[in-house]
Amino acid sequence: MLSAIEPTIEPTNSALVVPAWRRRLFAGLVVLTMAMALGLMIWTLQAGGFDGLDALLVLCFAITLPWSLIGFWNAVIGLLVMRLAAEPARAVCPLLAPLDDQSPIDSSTALLSCIRNEDAAAVARNLDRMIDELADAGVAEQFHVYVLSDSSWPEVIAAEEEHVGWLADRWRGVMKVSYRRRAENPGFKAGNVRDFCERWGQAHDFMLVLDADSLMAAETILRMLRTLQAQPQLGILQTLTVGLPSDSAFARPFQFGMRLGMKSYSIGAAWWQGDAGPYWGHNALIRLRPFIAHCELPFLAGQGPLSGWILSHDQLEAAWMRRAGYQVRVMPIEGGSWEENPPTLLEFIRRDLRWCQGNMQYLRLGPEQLAGLHPVSRWQLRLAVMMFLASPAWLLLMLVGVLRLGLGEAGPVYLPGPGVALFALVMGMVFAPKLATLIDLLSTPGGRQRFGGGARLLLSSLTEVGFSTLLAPIMAIAHSLFLAGLLFGRAVVWGPQRRQTHGVHPLAALRRLWPQTLLGVFGVVWLALHAPPGALVISPFFVGALLAVPLAVSSAVPALGRFLTRIGLWRTPDEVEPAPLVRAIKPDLAAVAPPLAAASATTVMRL
Repeated sequence: MLSAIEPTIEPTNSALVVPAWRRRLFAGLVVLTMAMALGLMIWTLQAGGFDGLDALLVLCFAITLPWSLIGFWNAVIGLLVMRLAAEPARAVCPLLAPLDDQSPIDSSTALLSCIRNEDAAAVARNLDRMIDELADAGVAEQFHVYVLSDSSWPEVIAAEEEHVGWLADRWRGVMKVSYRRRAENPGFKAGNVRDFCERWGQAHDFMLVLDADSLMAAETILRMLRTLQAQPQLGILQTLTVGLPSDSAFARPFQFGMRLGMKSYSIGAAWWQGDAGPYWGHNALIRLRPFIAHCELPFLAGQGPLSGWILSHDQLEAAWMRRAGYQVRVMPIEGGSWEENPPTLLEFIRRDLRWCQGNMQYLRLGPEQLAGLHPVSRWQLRLAVMMFLASPAWLLLMLVGVLRLGLGEAGPVYLPGPGVALFALVMGMVFAPKLATLIDLLSTPGGRQRFGGGARLLLSSLTEVGFSTLLAPIMAIAHSLFLAGLLFGRAVVWGPQRRQTHGVHPLAALRRLWPQTLLGVFGVVWLALHAPPGALVISPFFVGALLAVPLAVSSAVPALGRFLTRIGLWRTPDEVEPAPLVRAIKPDLAAVAPPLAAASATTVMRL
């Protein structure tokens, strides 16, 4: 492998590199806001004297702040860019090819569908629709589809061979389709991609990495290709991936909230991260030569769940691509890039815990792996760890706070002035990304119509806040227990996701969520007995935990999901005006999606 530290290419245009002042300004805003929040916290706690428990509360609060503060300032900057820039995407990603660019596609691209024990029919269906659009665009000969399987179940393997065989026959003479299955899966998904690189990587210029549930429009793929063809310094171009329309009562509010928060957050992040942006592991176009040379992942020596092959490969590959001198950028446009969201709370937790273990593996990286990293890349790795470490800090903060309230000691929620200001600041930070996008939508001609109208948008936003408020403590407790389990050797099993809507039995939910339920009962009862006024502010955490099982069961009821879809709660633009590719995958959308009369094509593309 070539040196992963010495740059192999310098940016061709220094004006396209993010100015250092942007990063210094962003860091300054985060540090100042953190100091203000901690100052308010200390001021609030000093009412009855400042003791060891108060110091613990401040420490826990400090650990929870970085992720929220960065999200807040990303949202503020993102909103300013969205309101002031004629084309926000190109304002923060100036390398992006313009919409009217029709330059020829003269490169070779491998489409990698990485699967393990997945629904082979759904994988083939998505690939078939993507190939069809690329063929209609007249560029099919520039692509080669590789279905890269790590499957181990005999019935799934047989289905893969059947459906990929059908796909290859259907497109014979138009686009090549190849199938490869590994008997073992060292390196998990990263190892799957690395095996492709060693076998066939030299035959292609780029690879488009897809998950089993990925779907991408030809228009988006071709714009990405024209961007990388014109910009040799660009190593990875990551799309914003949004959820495909779902009739799951769990997935609907989740993907609606993500759709609200992602836009402002990603544009704001791209403003200061610029050429050292993230890679999220799928729906991204990658320049193969530098990826092969510089992005091979290490095997972490030692024992325990944080050793071995790295699960969260994407952040490291982005960091090493940037270290090699190639830019990593986000294409901050919603539309043209989709995935399926987990249909139930239990599936959502399972996916999150796999990310948790993978991110914690970054703690095992040595000086050799971290040497020469761009400062922004270093912070992205730290924040990936802090994102999950914030959960036990938040849990401890709530537990200590509620115990102090119950014992009659002065608590932050009882004090006027600084306590109220602190609560308002925290709530503002948490919901800022969604609020920023909501403001932009309400201020943009056609913005409300894209989500089914102003009344529906506001109602969906308010109810999503309630949903996310209940979900947050459930996830925080799950993360905390899992992190504790890592200390004793507990690890996740790398298995397939259940992507189809399905019910959850109450006993199955209780077996998985009994710790949340127990903690919720304790918190609510304790506050009811000892500190009823404090319960008005603090108990949402414990109420969410208490309702974990009912939420898991009710949000998995298929009939409820179909009802919510029919009335249009948490409706997204892909239901209001589906792209042709989405309509082909979800033909039933025609029954629930009224025509978008108010929004012009120009409005829709201003994302």
